[in-house]
Amino acid sequence: MKIAVAKEIEVGERRVALVPDVVGKLVKQGLEVWVEAGAGDLSYFSDAAYESAGAQVLNDGARLWGEADVVLKVSPPREREDGQSEIDRLRPGAVLISFLNPLGEPSRIQRLAERGVTAISMEMIPRTSRAQSMDALSSQAGVAGYQAALLGAAALPKFFPMLTTAAGTIPPAKVFVMGAGVAGLQAIATCRRLGAVVEAFDIRPAVKEEVQSLGAKFVEVNLEEDTVAEGGYAKEISEAAKARSRQIITEHVKQADVIITTAQVPGKAAPILLTEEMVAQMKPGSVVVDLAAEQGGNCACTEPGKDVVKNGVTIMGPINLPSSLPIHASQMYAKNLTSLLQLIVKDGELALNFEDDIIASACVAHGGEIRNERVKAALAAACEGVRG
Repeated sequence: MKIAVAKEIEVGERRVALVPDVVGKLVKQGLEVWVEAGAGDLSYFSDAAYESAGAQVLNDGARLWGEADVVLKVSPPREREDGQSEIDRLRPGAVLISFLNPLGEPSRIQRLAERGVTAISMEMIPRTSRAQSMDALSSQAGVAGYQAALLGAAALPKFFPMLTTAAGTIPPAKVFVMGAGVAGLQAIATCRRLGAVVEAFDIRPAVKEEVQSLGAKFVEVNLEEDTVAEGGYAKEISEAAKARSRQIITEHVKQADVIITTAQVPGKAAPILLTEEMVAQMKPGSVVVDLAAEQGGNCACTEPGKDVVKNGVTIMGPINLPSSLPIHASQMYAKNLTSLLQLIVKDGELALNFEDDIIASACVAHGGEIRNERVKAALAAACEGVRG
């Protein structure tokens, strides 16, 4: 079986799907690994390192895409500069494993199905103990949370830790983290390591213990409705509940030096947690780092990919933060992919058991059809929106 690592063409994407160490293990298991020339350059893994690990480095991208049994990527397939789609480079019957944004762009999954490609979406790996080693969303979210803390510390015109100096004692910065998923928890931990006083808010009461275990204070809001979706993710809540949440957290927002927002709902625009009125009440010089910028942002003032200043408050809308730490982000993603490959490849052959909950959830296209009901619903909604 030929496992191919494609070179990323997404602007700003510096990660690579497999790193040399992982390639070496796959080769020892009897798999043939092809790597597109230059695939690891931006993440500091050379072609020579891949060759030393036992991979075959191909300069012919068309051959790699057209003959591989399994193609591994980080970013979803895109249109190339020559006008050809990466999807069209895949042969019918091939397997594509990548982040695919299936709920946000279901038409891509339809195209993969029409091409006869088996598509496995890393976003759809279930959040279960058994699937934890394959959970790329979580591994990459941890990178984003870490980087968010560093961005906030760098942009804040104050120290993060308490300092006792000859000129007097400087109090620690106050950080408010909104959303205590994987990214939020990593942001909390990193801010605490930097010496800040941290508060955190999440609509899921169950995360209170995790927040407190990291040394942060949990801000509780009783919403009187179900707030947990399938897989343990936060669920989209009613407008009344959103209004109640904003009312409670406004006082914490006013006191914060740095706010890190992380709330996202798969396939939908990010919920607004910080209104323009709330930003206007923040202290001059304070900072907002919005990790939901790619989905529109949790802050009403966020501009994806830009840093803007409103009323003396810096609002940062970073995009693809995991790519800014390409070495470790690639290493983590490669281990996620390897764990998944161990599940779907048996004795050198593809073995998709759709009775397995991981495969059933993550495989969004197979046999010319969209398999996932959530993706089907998203596609139907998108088509209805176009007709409307």
